Amino acid sequence: MNTHARTSYVSRNQVVGTGLVALDRIHVGEQEPLFEELGGSCGNVLISLAMLGRAVTPLLRLGNDPVGSRLESDLRMAGADTRLVSRHQSITSPVIVELLDLASSDHTFSFTCPNSSERFGSFQPITLHDLDPARATVASCTIFYADRISEAICEAMETAAAGGAIVHFEPSGISDPDQFDRALSIAHIFKYSVDRLSPEVAGRLRPEAFTIITAGSHGLEVKHAGAVHWCEARDAHVVRDTCGSGDMVTLGLLDTIIQNGVRHPASLSISTVLAGIRSGQRLAAANCAYIGARGIFRECGASRAREILADG
Repeated sequence: MNTHARTSYVSRNQVVGTGLVALDRIHVGEQEPLFEELGGSCGNVLISLAMLGRAVTPLLRLGNDPVGSRLESDLRMAGADTRLVSRHQSITSPVIVELLDLASSDHTFSFTCPNSSERFGSFQPITLHDLDPARATVASCTIFYADRISEAICEAMETAAAGGAIVHFEPSGISDPDQFDRALSIAHIFKYSVDRLSPEVAGRLRPEAFTIITAGSHGLEVKHAGAVHWCEARDAHVVRDTCGSGDMVTLGLLDTIIQNGVRHPASLSISTVLAGIRSGQRLAAANCAYIGARGIFRECGASRAREILADG
């Protein structure tokens, strides 16, 4: 059964996003998880923006199962508009296990249950069928975020760009080279980890695009208009879990773009991008003191996260 709403409507939301939204189960030396919460890069960015009071619309394809219900409910309770979250009986919603070693602050990820070895559900991209009722919303957003690609996601990116949105593309790998090149040709901001992709891939971007290359605790560099800007990583006074640091940097960037009233790619300046990245780096450093990708939100609340983002 597909419980997708069929009615097209126009949204005034600032951010539309699609990609990996999963249930994170955090294990700290125990068979049973310490806790579980919404995760995945797309999930972390969207729910955090919603908690900060930004208008957010997730465009997702989830299972019609308890995990899917939990994910949709968490997004809605955070303030996101979940009318474009489609639920399907044929899909099993994603679950990611984080195995955290507090002694070393190292973490690994697994897509199987550590107790039963059961394989959890995996990411399912939106289809053109899911995109059709969302086109008006996608075409009217300010920022479109994607961390995965498919034919429908590429078409959504093109729809957003044609409507004047800033398209932020943050892939973890190259699943389909042709679709990847198509996404690159659309993106205005391309963010990736040096551990996951080769620097050569950015050569296929549009000339005016911003490239953000992250290198973990070493910092990151921003390339734009032939210039390279280096941003040193912020010192984390307490390090318990570094998971989600990259998502906090993205959060700071997108929040700053909205805060500065930038509504079109042509108005996006290097000064705004650098200010947003440094804002996000402050939040990422603070977040390392807590367990989980959004530990500071869980333990201290969105108001504390907002204070850190603004403390420039």
